[in-house]
Amino acid sequence: MASVQAALRKLLPSQLPPSLSSLPGNLYEVLSRYPQDGVGQRVHQTRWGSKGIAGSYWEVTRTKLKCEGQHGKAWGVLVWKGKRIGDRDQKIPGGLKYRWAVGESRVKPGFKPLPKPESP
Repeated sequence: MASVQAALRKLLPSQLPPSLSSLPGNLYEVLSRYPQDGVGQRVHQTRWGSKGIAGSYWEVTRTKLKCEGQHGKAWGVLVWKGKRIGDRDQKIPGGLKYRWAVGESRVKPGFKPLPKPESP
């Protein structure tokens, strides 16, 4: 088994293309890794976990990818903190601006929310 893995590694480039990477990337890179360009996948912005936002994700309903999954458009339904927001799909914002991963957002271990400012 190890020899098969070693042989496959020799065939692949040293830096894997975004479509084969399991790391977070822009929304379109993440969606292009899946069949039907990620339709049906749950995706979230990686920064949500560091902000203490858990159980939130976009459920992708349709996509239009171009440039081998580097750019495009994606639509979906937002589930925010476990509650579905809206009935119709809408364009997912921040596809290139933020890093995205598959699944629901989770709070990072050791997260401590900032204290709320006291009002005078």
